[in-house]
Amino acid sequence: MAALVSAFAPIWALTAVGWLAGRTGLLGADAEAVLGRFVFHVSMPAALFTVVARTDLASFADRWVLAFAAGTLAASALGLAAGPRAGRSAAEPRTVAVMAAGYVNSGNLGIPVAAQVLGDASFAAPVLLFQVLLVTPVLLTVLDASTGTARPGRGARLRRLAMLPLRNPVILGAGLGALFSAGGWHLPGPLAHSADLLGAAAVPTALVTLGLSLHTPPGAAAQRPDRGELGVVVLVKTVGQPLAALAVGALLLHLRGPQLRAAVLMSALPTAQNVYVYARLYGAAPVLARSAVLASTVLSMLTLSVIAWSLGGG
Repeated sequence: MAALVSAFAPIWALTAVGWLAGRTGLLGADAEAVLGRFVFHVSMPAALFTVVARTDLASFADRWVLAFAAGTLAASALGLAAGPRAGRSAAEPRTVAVMAAGYVNSGNLGIPVAAQVLGDASFAAPVLLFQVLLVTPVLLTVLDASTGTARPGRGARLRRLAMLPLRNPVILGAGLGALFSAGGWHLPGPLAHSADLLGAAAVPTALVTLGLSLHTPPGAAAQRPDRGELGVVVLVKTVGQPLAALAVGALLLHLRGPQLRAAVLMSALPTAQNVYVYARLYGAAPVLARSAVLASTVLSMLTLSVIAWSLGGG
């Protein structure tokens, strides 16, 4: 339990810093929007590039990653069902519900949980790669299509889709990282150090931005998500996804020991703060995303502890 508390402490501390900054007006009225754009367009692409470029793509070959992927697919499908179903405007919140239900915090929580509970931080690498290289492009493509300016004709839509990697810095950063990893290439020392510095700002800035979003300016009406929708999304994320990974891993893939624990524990991680960043930038149900991040992070302290104990984790 102490290891989990240590892993969660920076999340609460930096989110609190953001809330205090919003409460005092320290960073100005536009701070949330500016910091959100900085994370999405600058620091997060740098972070994804550096992590993916230094990770062996062969880590996808681990069998337990299949169990994690199955849990992600099941949680995403349930999240899709939990979102609003009527009206043209339902596409964006449904996409955010899918992300909130199945997109785990594999970076600033996955790495310490893997290191402290599983005894090997490398278990977080294939999860991060799976999400960055497969899940993120699909979800951002759907968000881009549903929130972008409508263009007539199938050809125009196909051109917009083909240009998405060049228009979306997150996908571009991850794709370049995969290219460098596959080719065994490395940036020159000064450029690599610069990318490291930019990437290191991604997680803390995203958490501060999340904290800023919690402050409601005087006179503004507090925005709240639909409680039923939020409850389903958080329950799917913290309970449904790890149970699906457990069922596939134990019953279908016959995983045992560290591999089964890795699949289930990584699936039980809470919703990543990246989901809020994406929702905020695309203007797609940011209140649902923010609430899902916070609620799942609180609940996952309990579920991760139960899973670690029941599966024999450290």
